[in-house]
Amino acid sequence: MLNRESLSGRVFDVGNLILLIGLSILTLYPVLYVAFASVSDAASLMAHSGFLWKPLGFSLDAYKSVFKNPMITSGYLNTMFIVVVGLFINILLTSFGAYALSRKSLFYRKKIMLFIVFTMFFSGGLIPFYFVVMNLGLGNTLWALIVPQAMSTFNLIIMRTSFEAIPESLEESAKIDGANDFVILFKIILPLSLPVIAVMLLYYGVSHWNAWFNASIFLQDRALYPLQLVLREILLLGEASGMAEGAGDSDMAMLSATIKYATIMVATVPILCVYPFMQKYFVKGALLGSIKG
Repeated sequence: MLNRESLSGRVFDVGNLILLIGLSILTLYPVLYVAFASVSDAASLMAHSGFLWKPLGFSLDAYKSVFKNPMITSGYLNTMFIVVVGLFINILLTSFGAYALSRKSLFYRKKIMLFIVFTMFFSGGLIPFYFVVMNLGLGNTLWALIVPQAMSTFNLIIMRTSFEAIPESLEESAKIDGANDFVILFKIILPLSLPVIAVMLLYYGVSHWNAWFNASIFLQDRALYPLQLVLREILLLGEASGMAEGAGDSDMAMLSATIKYATIMVATVPILCVYPFMQKYFVKGALLGSIKG
């Protein structure tokens, strides 16, 4: 009986392992394809069809053309401004809101939370949103990409639930010693909530880094375009051919193909490099914010 159970267990483990390996390949292959294509020889890549398991030759001409493009540089600077300033505002406001809503002494706490949750399911729509932003004087500024996204209801709920799990005795002891709410929040609650803060940084950071839709609506000055909007122009509007300076028509067409892949790598790799440093906090923070202890 034990042998049968152990055999069935091994079969399940092997099948599970094969399935996970297959899913990993399906997930990683598109990234590897873009990475291989970005450093491949342009002529060889144009002549190739089907799967790509290794670079076809080796050339960094596409990356040289990408970094020579002033739109890439300005896009990076604009995106970094949005991410850094946006994250500061996001974490600050979300912490304030989560701390207030996690206090049982707050009047009408449940009713306030109900109104906040209501916004997750219903909104005014795109046109009212556009008019509100424009009437606030944020049109054609980077603040139009920061202020309307200052707080996420979903992230607020996660952080509030995490704050509720912290023992109330710590707050009571701090108040006995004369601490006010700001001292309690910044010196007790937030230091004990580093895992959930790491999750917030990742959620908000990825959202800011990948955002392009609001930029396409509110920005008219190309010098203000974030990186993702620059990438969209290169991929969809055929701007890559203009980056292949000094090449003939045929060479330009071939090089533009690798430039697109190189631009994707340049826009994607930085945010991918952040996750390994937050991975140890990510699972713990997500669980703390999703299960009320």
